[in-house]
This record gives sequence, structure tokens and C-alpha cells, in this order.
Amino acid sequence: MRSEDERRVGVMGDSWPELPFPEWQNTCKTLHMWLQIAGKIRLTYSPWVNHQWHSTMYVTPRGLTTLAIPYDRATFQLDFDFFDHALYITTSAGERGEVALEPRSVADFFHGLTAELEGLGFPVRIHGSPNEVTDPIPFAENERDGEYDAESVHRFFQALSKSARVFGEFRARYVGKCSPVHFFWGAMDLAVTRFSGRRAPDHPGGIPNLPDWVTREAYSHEVSSAGFWPGGESYPHPIFYSYVYPNPDAFPEARVEPDGARWESELSEFVLPYEHVRTSEDPARELMAFLQSTYEAAAGSAGWDRTQLEWAPGAQPQISGIGRGSAL
Repeated sequence: MRSEDERRVGVMGDSWPELPFPEWQNTCKTLHMWLQIAGKIRLTYSPWVNHQWHSTMYVTPRGLTTLAIPYDRATFQLDFDFFDHALYITTSAGERGEVALEPRSVADFFHGLTAELEGLGFPVRIHGSPNEVTDPIPFAENERDGEYDAESVHRFFQALSKSARVFGEFRARYVGKCSPVHFFWGAMDLAVTRFSGRRAPDHPGGIPNLPDWVTREAYSHEVSSAGFWPGGESYPHPIFYSYVYPNPDAFPEARVEPDGARWESELSEFVLPYEHVRTSEDPARELMAFLQSTYEAAAGSAGWDRTQLEWAPGAQPQISGIGRGSAL
């Protein structure tokens, strides 16, 4: 029988979906651009939060959400539903809107979403070109990307959902400053980031179509960051990744778990193939081993004060009783 800790991390027999990037590459491009449009709306109308945390999305039981976006004296929210394959708009006035997720160009989606929002009283204006991609096409002019395979998108969501559960358990082990488990639409990755509390040297920048000052603000302090990425043209494989900034010389040489993990010099980070996790006997345990061991390598090689940043063994509160008669 599994311990309570094991049950919280994973569910016996819980399978993870296949996600071969080449098979849904074109759909992934389309979805990426749609997510950028929604993300830029949140970015534009939300108060600035350090490290651009005000721009990210969050995994829901059905897809991804922007949470509430302020607009004058009202709010609205954008929810990608990957079961109904629709983008739902809800407003603080109780009104609703909908944009279909189906084969349609990025331009058609952009015009459809902005028109729907304007009809609900939210005439949004955003910087109309993608970030963090090479050779960007303005959203309103992109008639090239428009493939949408609903089954592939649903598999991607299932991978996000299962990854987010493990990331959430990993995040809970940290006392220091830590990001939410959130989805960055720029690179299209799910991430969780721990901070040492110390300032970092200026980041060199150089991310395609992203101002260097944005990158420098994101990496203003030392970080150990891990995440899930579905793949891209330059690296067509879904992976879990882990990196540290600034990067100590000893970090790439660290021994990490599980056996499938390796240092990827092309990406300057440790990677664990999604396929290794998916096909393992216990995917959640394999992923947690990767997250924990790469963090320990990062914190150790960078000289973080781990006694002040982590729960002491046995000190983390046991909260499994919440909602079932707990005194809290």
C-alpha cells in the first residue's frame, strides 16, 4: 500500500499521453500564437508583477486560464477549454462570450477574439506581434498558421495537467520565494521557479523578439527553475528541463536523477525526455526525482543557504485533512 505522500504525488495506473512533437507540430504553432494573443491581453491590462508573473496563465481542470483581467472598473477572464475546444470569456457583469477553437488562421482567431471582447464592452489593444519566436508574423496578418487537431491539443493539456500536479508538490517543499506553477505563453512552457533571495548579475538577454530589459528583470535574482516544454522546430522533442541562473561551473557536471536525465549543452540545462517519464512505471516519481535532484545540484553548486529556504525534514505541516473536519 502506498504512503500518504506517494498518493499525493501520483495515482496508481495513471497513464500519461503520447505527445510526439512532429505529429502535431503545425497545430502546436497555431495554438502557441492563440495563447500569445490571450496572454498579451492579460499582460497589457494587468498591474506589473515582478518577473512578469502578471502575464502568465494557469492550468485548470479543463485547460488554461488568464484569471481575472482588470479593465477600467470591470474584469473579464479568458479560459481555454480543451474538452469543448472553445475559448470562453466571462465578465464581472455576468456576461459571456465564446470563440471556437477549430481549424482557423491566427488572423481569423485574433479578429474573432477582439471582436467578441469589444462586443462585451472590452475593446482591447495589444502589441500585435509575437514574442520569443523567430521571423514573427503579426497576429492580424498571419494566414499561414491555422491547423488545429483537437485530439493532439487534448493530449498536450493532459500532459500539462499531470505535470502541474507534480510541480505543485515540488513547490510545496520550499519556504523561500517561489513562483506559482504557471504557464508562460512566450516560450509555451509550464514552469516553477525557486529564488535564493540574492541579486543576480545582469542577464545577457538575446531572446528572439523580446526586449533585453524584460529578460533582465525576469532574472534580476538568482533562480533555480524547472518546467515542461512540448518541443519546437529547433529541438523537436517534449522535455522536462531544469536550469540555474547564474550558472555555476559545477552545475553541468552534477549527477542527477533519474537515469534518463542528462545535461543538454545546446539548451544549457538538464533535460529529462517526456517519453522517459511517460513510459516509466511511476511517472510522477520519476519526474519528482528529476525536480528534486536538479534543484539540489543547483542550490549546492551555487551555495544557497538551504537551511533557511527549505522545510526541515518532518517540519512541513500535514494538511491532508483540510476539508474533512480539520481544525484549520
